[in-house]
Amino acid sequence: MSTDIAPMEAAAESRVTTAMRWLAAHPNVGLIGVLVSLVLVTTAIEPNYLSLTGFRGTAVFAVPIGIMAAGQTILMLTAGIDLSVAMIATGAAYAAANQSPNGAVVAILLGLLVGVLAGSANGIGVGVFRVNPLIMTLAMAGILLGLFTSWAQTIFSGATQAVGFIRTIGGGSTLDGRLPWSVLVWVAVAVFVIYMLRRTGFGRMLYALGDNPVATRLSGARSWQVLLLAYALSGFLAAIAGILLAGRIGNVDLSLAGFLLLPSVAAAVIGGTSIFGGSGTYTGTILGALILGVLQSMLTFLGAGVAVQQIVYGSIVVALAWLYASIARSA
Repeated sequence: MSTDIAPMEAAAESRVTTAMRWLAAHPNVGLIGVLVSLVLVTTAIEPNYLSLTGFRGTAVFAVPIGIMAAGQTILMLTAGIDLSVAMIATGAAYAAANQSPNGAVVAILLGLLVGVLAGSANGIGVGVFRVNPLIMTLAMAGILLGLFTSWAQTIFSGATQAVGFIRTIGGGSTLDGRLPWSVLVWVAVAVFVIYMLRRTGFGRMLYALGDNPVATRLSGARSWQVLLLAYALSGFLAAIAGILLAGRIGNVDLSLAGFLLLPSVAAAVIGGTSIFGGSGTYTGTILGALILGVLQSMLTFLGAGVAVQQIVYGSIVVALAWLYASIARSA
């Protein structure tokens, strides 16, 4: 009897291995399945969710996550990460809101400048001085918090409300309220990031650096330049997310985007970007952000607070990191 069980167990194990290999080759199919399943479950909890209003709310929530997660995706391809994106987004939003009375162009440019400068500082630390990305970006988050806490009483004292154009792109809609402007901004960001990763030499260098950093350096590539640009781009994207969030909420304070740090990492991990570098796509990250958006709606309908949502996001990151590592070993 035991001799009959052994072939059955071997066949079952073979089917599991085959399924994992198929998932590794077609990750977005599984993500779409998860997204559809969550939509159905959420609709069962709240029937009114299956409407334009429900989907619009999910998309608006997913926008800043998706844009910040674009930066995380770029950095995770190099085996890096940015724990300062939430503070960069908050700082950019604070600067833009404060300068709104001087005009939308000045406000937005100053906000974006905050993101680029902070991201570039991270890139110099990681790429030039070889500081561990976790340490460098965590330290940058603390530095920015201290600076903006001090500057709120001096340099940036005054208005903290986003006005005019920033409110429009962050919280307004077109097509009679059907399509949020922020979603269109996300679409533009997505087109840029996907094209950059697939079609440019810089995108190929990101994958190469994460897959085999030693070989990349030996080939003559200046890895520090790639990392500097990658972290500067992450800061720029975080600033865009922060400005959009400021426009959506209206009032800005120094805790504006703090709750988005974990979801920005979770979206990239859900989308299949390896925390070890070298593999992943922004298409998957987009699906990950949408999954988190639907999940947030479902948890809200169930009466779960922000603390419970953060626990869920953290659990997802740990579980999927383990799952993707298992799939990679089976592939």
